[in-house]
Amino acid sequence: MAYTRLTLFTLLLWLLPAVAQGSAIESLKTFIREAQTVRANFSQTLLDKDARTIQESSGTMLFERPDKFRWTYEKPYEQLIVGDGTKVWFYDQDLEQVTVRPLDLAIGSSPAALLAGDVNIEANFKLVEIGRNDHIEWLEATPTNNESAFEKIQLGFSLDGTLEIMTLRDNFGQTTLLVFSNLDKNPKLPADLFIFTPPDGADVISD
Repeated sequence: MAYTRLTLFTLLLWLLPAVAQGSAIESLKTFIREAQTVRANFSQTLLDKDARTIQESSGTMLFERPDKFRWTYEKPYEQLIVGDGTKVWFYDQDLEQVTVRPLDLAIGSSPAALLAGDVNIEANFKLVEIGRNDHIEWLEATPTNNESAFEKIQLGFSLDGTLEIMTLRDNFGQTTLLVFSNLDKNPKLPADLFIFTPPDGADVISD
């Protein structure tokens, strides 16, 4: 499977010492500065602490700066995460349940919130260069908020500055691997994509 090589390669990066080679941090800052809207597909693999696959899923990512995003899981279960600029809505269609959180509390627990943030990313994450492996330049982002759901996040950019891979290690030792494809910078996106209204009958849970 296409995930296997990327998964093993990515997990090895957690063991590498930080080095000041590459320019992944500059690629991230350029990406945040220049990509005001983004559309992309993603494949996601969840691994346990022993690097065994727990779940595989896929879907689409849309965002508009600052802090508006729509993260749609299409397989194997339909789920939706929408950031409207002030709140983040998590909708599980099978459970008919909606969870809503203030954006500032959700930014450390959602990869979409990290990618769709403003240029002041270093207010929420400590950034460190990891280095380059093959054609990917890597950086590590550690949340400054101790209440974040993730211990650390790594982002891999191609040499032309395209975001290709993202890994997130949570506080339980699990790792989420995201591989992006068909990434389109600055497409025109309808404003109503970033508005969420809970469906009739859905249970709404708020922090």
